[in-house]
Amino acid sequence: MSSPLFKTVCFIGIGLIGSSLARAVRKHGLAEKLIALDISEKARTAALALSVVDQATDDPAQAIPEADLIVIGAPVGATQAVGEAIGPYLKAGAIITDVGSVKLAVIRDLMPSLPDGVTFVPGHPIAGTEHSGPESGFAELFEGRWQILTPLPGSDQKAVDKVVALWKGVGSEVEIMDPHHHDKVLAITSHLPHLIAYTIVGTANDLEGHMQQEVIKFSASGFRDFTRIAASDPIMWRDVFLNNREAVLEVLQRFTEDLTALQRSIRWGEGEVLQKRFTETRAIRRAIIDAKQA
Repeated sequence: MSSPLFKTVCFIGIGLIGSSLARAVRKHGLAEKLIALDISEKARTAALALSVVDQATDDPAQAIPEADLIVIGAPVGATQAVGEAIGPYLKAGAIITDVGSVKLAVIRDLMPSLPDGVTFVPGHPIAGTEHSGPESGFAELFEGRWQILTPLPGSDQKAVDKVVALWKGVGSEVEIMDPHHHDKVLAITSHLPHLIAYTIVGTANDLEGHMQQEVIKFSASGFRDFTRIAASDPIMWRDVFLNNREAVLEVLQRFTEDLTALQRSIRWGEGEVLQKRFTETRAIRRAIIDAKQA
């Protein structure tokens, strides 16, 4: 049996992603010891009860000094505070990665707190569900899914390689990407769909009582899909929109223009225009299925 990649891994935030990764790391023997660092007593208790980790604490002084790898799974808006809390306890040679769906803001907020000899390899697993908490995690979450890494210029290549090996070890496909490009891509593939879902479900929620009840009672598959997305962690998504505002606003402007064009086509009965647009977008769904990302 090959030796583990890491002796000790610390997960800062042991929610859906953190607990799933911890389960996967344990399943594949990628670390000897797993620690959860989380401010929530409920989360720590659950993580221990479920044997997701070997140790759980809310004290960085107890969790960080022995960690070879630190995985930050806290909301991206908390990154600066996390960095300030763990910075004094990081040992030389430690590697840090994260799972946030925004990269430029995380890099901006974390790097000032990192001492020399510590390597940060920003990351984002393209995987998840609408559920949260350590009880919701499962080891297979990342299998066949993309893991985007955005290492910084001059990063220790051995550290980057170990983070790549970690994600490949839990079944992910790994893509190396520029952090600015990542934020623009995710603005259209993830952030805008969530914003639309929150808006549509919010509109339904604002309807008069009897209409709202009928919307729930007669929900078609499209609306049900939107409610699933809109059930995602509100704190996490608040921070995503605030920390990727430029890219989100840019793609939102383009979406608004396209929506206005469709509105005009409906008003003027331009059936050929609508059919052409719907045919083009149907091909995207087929491409996603062919790429085994459905």
